[in-house]
Amino acid sequence: MLRILPLNTLFTRAFILIATLALSACAIFGNPNPPDETKGWSEQRLYAAGQEKMVDRNYDKAIEYFQKLEARYPNGAYATQAQLEVAYAYYKKSEPILCLSAVDRFIKLHPNHPNLDYAYYLKGLATFNERGVLEKYTKQEINDRDPKTLRISFNAFKELVERFPTSRYKNDATQRMIYLVNTLALHEMHVARYYMERKAYVAALNRARYVLETYPNSSSIEDALVMEISAYEAMGLTDLKADSLRVLKENYPDNPLVNGKVQAEEKVWWKFWEELY
Repeated sequence: MLRILPLNTLFTRAFILIATLALSACAIFGNPNPPDETKGWSEQRLYAAGQEKMVDRNYDKAIEYFQKLEARYPNGAYATQAQLEVAYAYYKKSEPILCLSAVDRFIKLHPNHPNLDYAYYLKGLATFNERGVLEKYTKQEINDRDPKTLRISFNAFKELVERFPTSRYKNDATQRMIYLVNTLALHEMHVARYYMERKAYVAALNRARYVLETYPNSSSIEDALVMEISAYEAMGLTDLKADSLRVLKENYPDNPLVNGKVQAEEKVWWKFWEELY
């Protein structure tokens, strides 16, 4: 005869079964909510632990400690510094987007902080050498990349130099700005060369003009003038070509187009320009 168990007995057995399954799952997959080792830690201890993990290059753990510090002690003595430490940890992890986000948050929250110059310096560094996995694998040159991140870097260094002329980071930021200007100009000339080789002369001319107008102190000015002359020659604009050639002669008298080392019958000017690289 079928035996019917009391309802309370069924609930008890079901509870035991569920508890057993839960314990088994924990044994297999681990506790989904492990105890917080930092419970009860002071802000000083959290900050010291974060610094220790930074030294060990365990940046994920350092970020965890610094973020917990800020969450638990938002008005503490270490909270603001912890925000900068998080940004620096993301920089060391080669996470430029997260680094920029953390730095921008710091700048917005603390517009008058005494370490604001460092925040801008770190923002400039975040994308100064930023590369994706594919770029690292192919060893892509910096001037071949999308210049957007380079401009972010340049603007951050520019802000630093202009707002904090006595900053300890000014000299290094200035040198990096010079490098970025030359690199951005090289990028434009790289694109101009692409257009010139495909006989898109107007597009090539526009890129050369952009370099001349936007990066007048860059190392690509001579090449931009040669490109301009090449485009005018290809389009049959002799008067404009002569004017650009005059500027080239005044500023770069040793250029092959000026000193006669280029054959007069050479008409495909972009081929000569290509030989400069």
